[in-house]
Amino acid sequence: MGVKNLWDVLESCKKTLPLRHLQNKRICIDLSCWMVQLHNVSKSHSCLMGKVYLQGLFHRLRALIALNCSIIFVTDGAIPAIKIATYRRRLNSKNEVNNGETNSEKVSSLRRNMGSEFSCMIKEAKILGMALGIPCLDGVEEAEAQCALLNSESLCDGCFTLDSDIFLFGARTVYRDICLGDGGYIVCYEMSDIERQLGFGRNSLESACEIVKSIGDNAVLQKIASEGLSFAKKTKGLKKQGQNLMNNKENLMVHNSDMNRYEPCSSKDRSVLDVINAYLKPKCHSADSAAVHRVLVQHPFQHVKCQQICNQFFAWPTEKTDEYILPKIAERDLRRFANLRTMSSELGVDLPLHEMPTKCPVSGIIKQRKVQGKEFYEVSWEEELHGLKTSIVPADLLERACPEKIAEYEEGKAQKKKQNRCNARAKKSGNEASMAEIDQRLQNLLLDIESESSRNTTFTCPSLASSTDISGHNTDVLETIPVLDKERKSSNEEGSTGVKYENEIIDLLSPSPPRLRLTLSSNKQQVKPSPKVVNVIELSDSETDMSPEHQRKARELRLFLASVRD
Repeated sequence: MGVKNLWDVLESCKKTLPLRHLQNKRICIDLSCWMVQLHNVSKSHSCLMGKVYLQGLFHRLRALIALNCSIIFVTDGAIPAIKIATYRRRLNSKNEVNNGETNSEKVSSLRRNMGSEFSCMIKEAKILGMALGIPCLDGVEEAEAQCALLNSESLCDGCFTLDSDIFLFGARTVYRDICLGDGGYIVCYEMSDIERQLGFGRNSLESACEIVKSIGDNAVLQKIASEGLSFAKKTKGLKKQGQNLMNNKENLMVHNSDMNRYEPCSSKDRSVLDVINAYLKPKCHSADSAAVHRVLVQHPFQHVKCQQICNQFFAWPTEKTDEYILPKIAERDLRRFANLRTMSSELGVDLPLHEMPTKCPVSGIIKQRKVQGKEFYEVSWEEELHGLKTSIVPADLLERACPEKIAEYEEGKAQKKKQNRCNARAKKSGNEASMAEIDQRLQNLLLDIESESSRNTTFTCPSLASSTDISGHNTDVLETIPVLDKERKSSNEEGSTGVKYENEIIDLLSPSPPRLRLTLSSNKQQVKPSPKVVNVIELSDSETDMSPEHQRKARELRLFLASVRD
């Protein structure tokens, strides 16, 4: 139930810690508090029919499992006699007991209604937990009292509950809230912080509780205003007397002021003593009991059972269930392996990976991944853990568990990069060889063309068809020009056309050749002093000196050569 307004008193001691703070810890969960919290989030009929509250519990548990948390469910047992009246008021019971019936001599603890809707929700949660390997400890009376005992006896590292009176039962570390998702966190209270910052210990909190309970929540402020804190000192004195009397088994008598006579305790004083006794000596399983030993051992994950329950409760196919839970189970196993290596290293035993007594669950690294800005590795698992082939794990976890796998992966990446560079160089060399071969074939082709041209008997020059000689005479009658060989270059036979010609091989890849001058003479009369220059053909890059066809072909050839070289 908790102490009213105690969370407000402890507000300054609240700490918000990242979810990873819980890794490798054993925690107790007050299951009733979690189910109430999850049920309040999904109160609609559709949410109840779809068991959204149970899905919320499933996702909380899988997040804690991935952190290698050893979880223990703790459930409520019977209702303590001192709280029966409060429970019945909350349930609006017609048979509400009065304050006198809360006396432990008249009313014993009340058994809970195990057939109620809420009790059925608790049963479902326990079934789901068992399939995930989470044991449940059924409390004798209040679950928060049992959690506090396990925490105070160092059998767990902390307790999850919403009931603030867990501090009065002796808990040292209490987690009130948990948030999953991006930047998941928990809200934590440490008793050491409460003692240091507020000066309250367990006994101080009990004193405050008993004062409020004895006077009433509505009248306590008026009491302080009228009498100051003197009444609180009287109550604290009564507590000390009550503790001494309980130790001496004289619970029914208190000392008078003159110490000469005894009188029975009043009902109000007896109520205060009952409150003290309820917190100091709650009914719980002892730390060395068989029930506690049973929940402290490691319980296995039941894969098939989990699939069946998720199909029954949520109508999930087996693939969806595996997608949710198997990566978390694998990450938990990797954390356990990492803890084993860390412990052996601290003991001075640095065993190589293949000599570890437990086989590393990771088979190899597939690639690096980034999730929400954090470094992860996608890994393959040995023997396909429960059918799981690959999943992603945090990079820092893999570094602690098996740095040899990371070194092997980096070496493989370096080898692959080196091989790619070699392949690129070989490909480039092959391209260069191909280019050289193309150049050679092109040169040969040009030589063949020029050799073929040298054997022709005529040279067609369309640009000369309408050309004019130097003297301004029309030369339309000239259509073809005889081509002379090198051997006939120096001979001038009788009856020749009178053409003087210089023959050269034209290489379009070399600079522009010298101008070729052609002279004409009449068939009837040869004019030696002033031969007529018909035209000048310059095979250069200038487009004004070449025929359009020649220009086009030369341009295409140059572009082709440039593209091949590029």
